[in-house]
Amino acid sequence: MSAFGGVVAAHFPAELDVDVQPGNEDNFVDLDEHESVTVAVFRSEFLDGDGEAAVFDPTDEPVRYRFGSRSELDDGDGARPTDGGTVETFDAHSEEGESRAALVLDFPVAETGFDGGEETAWLYWERDDSGEHGYAGYDTLTVYENEVSNHEIVDLLRASMNSTS
Repeated sequence: MSAFGGVVAAHFPAELDVDVQPGNEDNFVDLDEHESVTVAVFRSEFLDGDGEAAVFDPTDEPVRYRFGSRSELDDGDGARPTDGGTVETFDAHSEEGESRAALVLDFPVAETGFDGGEETAWLYWERDDSGEHGYAGYDTLTVYENEVSNHEIVDLLRASMNSTS
C-alpha cells in the first residue's frame, strides 16, 4: 500500500491485452447513454518479474477483474463484471492477422469512476482474493458526459428544422 492509500500500481504490471468495445475503433462511452462497457481480454505472452516467459490466458483464469479509471482502480475500487463473461473469437486482432479467442466481459458504467476527462480505460485482474496483486491492461477511451442526451439534441435539431420550413 502506498502512503496515500490504495493499491500500488507496481503490483499490477501492464501485461494484459485488452480491447475496450471490441469491434468499435472509437472506444467511446457516453455516461448518460451507456449502462455497460464491453471489454475483451486476449491471451498474452510476456516476461515475468524473473525474466521467465509467462502466459496469461483469461479463459483459464478465475474471473477477478476490476475496470475503470486508473485512480479508481488504484484506490481498490472499480466496476466488477456483471457475470462470468463469454468466450468469443475475433478476426485479425493479432499482428499476424489471425483469429484469436478472448474472454468478453461487461462492466456497469456507473461503477467505473469515469467522469468525462479520461483518455485511458484500465482493467486489473486480481491474482487472488486479496486484490493486491495481478496484472493490468489498458486501452484508449473517450468519455462523454452530456447534461443533455444525444437523443434530446437530435429532437431539438429536428424541431428547429421543422419550424424553419
